[in-house]
Amino acid sequence: MRVDKELIEKVAKNSRLKLTEKEINSLTPQIKEILDLFSEIDKAPVDKLKPSFQPLEIKNITREDKTKPCLSQEEALQNTKHKQDGYFKGPKAI
Repeated sequence: MRVDKELIEKVAKNSRLKLTEKEINSLTPQIKEILDLFSEIDKAPVDKLKPSFQPLEIKNITREDKTKPCLSQEEALQNTKHKQDGYFKGPKAI
């Protein structure tokens, strides 16, 4: 791919960036170098490799659900001052 001043200006315009002439001149060789490195990666022989959508094996780390006795309504409300008719009482909502 040809990287020149016009390409940098077009990308900057599409990105809504206001670049100075100095910034454009500075970015041109840097972007060219980056794209050259990616073209080297494209040359790697990957024809016989399987796609790897997940690099690490996913394991189910959740525990098995087990039923246990739960708190009674009185036990759940025993440590609060804010209760009414067997329920937690919250702030008034308008």
